[in-house]
Amino acid sequence: MQFLPLFLMGNPDDPNAGIINLVFLGAIFLVFYLFIIRPQSKRQKEIKEKVEGMKKGDKVVTSSGIIGIVDKIEESEFLLDIDSGTKIRMLKSAVTDVNPHKQEKD
Repeated sequence: MQFLPLFLMGNPDDPNAGIINLVFLGAIFLVFYLFIIRPQSKRQKEIKEKVEGMKKGDKVVTSSGIIGIVDKIEESEFLLDIDSGTKIRMLKSAVTDVNPHKQEKD
C-alpha cells in the first residue's frame, strides 16, 4: 500500500473521499481566518494607528490596566499622569486604547 496523508484517507470504495476531506479542511481554515486571524490583525492595526497619533492630553489605557493622561511623548515611551502629580514612564507598546479628549469624571 502506498503512503497517503491521513486527511486523504477515507472510505476506499469512494473515489471522492479525499477531495471531500480537502474541501472540509479548506473550509475549516477559511472559518478560522475569518473569525480569528482577520479581526485580530484589524484590531492591532487600529491600536497602532491610535498610538502613532497619540498626543499630550489624550486619555490612555495600558495593558496592565493603568488609566491616565499623556503628559509627554518620546520616541518609544511616554510619561503618563495617573494622578495629580503622580507620573510614570511607560512604553508605547503597552498601550491598549487611546481615547483623545475624553473627560475624566471626578
